[in-house]
Order: sequence, then C-alpha cells, then structure tokens
Amino acid sequence: MSLQTVLIEDSNTIREALIPALADLADARVVAVAETASEAVSVLQMLGNAWDLAVVDLFLREGSGLTILRHCKQRAPHQRVVVLTNYPTEEMRRRSLELGADALFDKSKELEQFFEWCVRR
Repeated sequence: MSLQTVLIEDSNTIREALIPALADLADARVVAVAETASEAVSVLQMLGNAWDLAVVDLFLREGSGLTILRHCKQRAPHQRVVVLTNYPTEEMRRRSLELGADALFDKSKELEQFFEWCVRR
C-alpha cells in the first residue's frame, strides 16, 4: 500500500520533480500539496488520520515549516513527518527534531537517503 503523502513545498519546480520521484522510488502517492504554512495546517487537519507522510520544506512562500512541525506533534502513531530542505544546518536539524520531525534531509545532497528513508518508513 502506497504512502499517502502531503507535500509541503513552495517551489513548483521541486514539486514537479518530487511527485513522480516519490511515486517511483518510494511508493508514495501525493494526495495533497501546500505552498504555505497555513495551507499545510488546513490540509493536514482536513485529512485527519488519512495521511502517512508529510514532507515539509522549512522556508515557504508564507510561514515556516517549523509551524507545521508544531502542528504535527499530536499526529497519529502511523504518521511520519520529514523535513526536506536546502538549509540543513545543525541548528535547524536540532530544532526540527525537537519539534517532532522524524528526520531531516538536505534537498541538494541527500535525496537518495531521503527516498531510502521513505521506503523503510
């Protein structure tokens, strides 16, 4: 069964590359997309327990991925949240994990590890 995935990313170029790659490499079906923190929170609330994976960028068109991580702290046990960012500093890694992210990956250097992580879920 494929991972029901919410992609929270404001770059159309990155979304267009990630959606088919997630399907092909991680058996993940993107069921919703959000470009801002407020859109993401609304989508996640609307879906309730019907999502398995949220892929979150830290810097969005409006708001921050950290806001989304705070919202996801009360998620169901089967739901995973991973940060996929171009800003993988130690401070951001620490803050993301403290806020409940299951993992953080660098978009530019760790995509292979990201897809492997998704497969292991």
